Amino acid sequence: MGPHPAVAAIRLAVRRALHDVLSEHAAREGSSPTSPTGAHAPAGPGAHGGPREASAPAATSAHAPAAPAAPHGGARGAEPPLVLVACSGGADSMALASALAFEAPRLGVRAGGVTVDHGLQPGSDERALDVVARLTALGLTPAESAAVTIGRTGTGPEAAARDARYAALDEAAGRLGAAAVLLGHTRDDQAETVLLGLARGSGTRSLSGMAAISGTSELYRRPFLGVDRQTTRKACMVQSLAVWDDPHNADPAYTRSRVRHEVLPVLEKALGKGVVEALARTAQLSRDDADALDAWAADAERVVRTDAPGTEGWDGCELDTKRLHGLPPAVRRRVLRRAAIEAGAPAGSLFARHIEEVDRLVTAWRGQRAINLPGRVEARRQGGRLVVRHGSPASPTPLS
Repeated sequence: MGPHPAVAAIRLAVRRALHDVLSEHAAREGSSPTSPTGAHAPAGPGAHGGPREASAPAATSAHAPAAPAAPHGGARGAEPPLVLVACSGGADSMALASALAFEAPRLGVRAGGVTVDHGLQPGSDERALDVVARLTALGLTPAESAAVTIGRTGTGPEAAARDARYAALDEAAGRLGAAAVLLGHTRDDQAETVLLGLARGSGTRSLSGMAAISGTSELYRRPFLGVDRQTTRKACMVQSLAVWDDPHNADPAYTRSRVRHEVLPVLEKALGKGVVEALARTAQLSRDDADALDAWAADAERVVRTDAPGTEGWDGCELDTKRLHGLPPAVRRRVLRRAAIEAGAPAGSLFARHIEEVDRLVTAWRGQRAINLPGRVEARRQGGRLVVRHGSPASPTPLS
């Protein structure tokens, strides 16, 4: 008899992610990966908690002994890639850790874990040590804790904690030489992210939610974006995995908590079940559209630029306003955003209202003064050119 459907679902999701990592590792090493049992398992009912796990080794516990690992990826004798799981001790990340511990030895992957101690609650250091002990008990090594300090920023406590967390994970992955870090974001998290993006009114990219693969060198992988939160919790329960429920996740002081416990239930009551799935589907469709528009904008930028990118001593760009005006608004605004970021504007602080004001220098030119953007960047119209640069001595018009 195979594993519980919830366990099968999480293992299949992780197996797919590991297979991608192994294929990329093999390509870098210049060899062809082998195919241990289950490595190329096709999508089946188990992908969404169905009655069976496609081509999965039968087991009923995350602690079941691993089958002998087949050499997989890399040149003969090369060390297999290391994959880390970012684990808070909650149900989603513990389910992810258990699936990684089960699948990694079967695919010849080294597997470890990292938990981040944000220091925001009493006893957080002890909880972090407890998570490390749980990861070690699953057979993950190395398993370690990283303590961070949450600084004060203008983006709010949630964003500050997220930035500190990713910085710690970046450091751990670099120091340990990890090929990938698995994150436990689920389909429910994706739906919440789409709603938050919709509330900000930041456009298609904001509605695209979290990418399945992101980060420098595609470090971060999110295997559970197609798995709901109920499945991960069920997987932990049937495997007798202890989980910790972060009280911040239920604290209405945090925006995401209000979306989770107040907004989504109201939407489901008014619109019926399936809202989470629909929002997650919207994220994927929006990401496909945004990727296509971004590629169009990259091509258009090469046509409208009147300066040479990367010129020594020049920290900005110049764009031909006539050619810019002829672009579709969605493409033109992407070109303007790319120009602002190249000049030094932080992407996370560059909002739609900033780009709209710069766009008016192109489409509604009435002799306006320069526009001040985040990061001491200004956009100024000079004749038939739009000049976007860093740290101009002029006095631009500030945006409130």
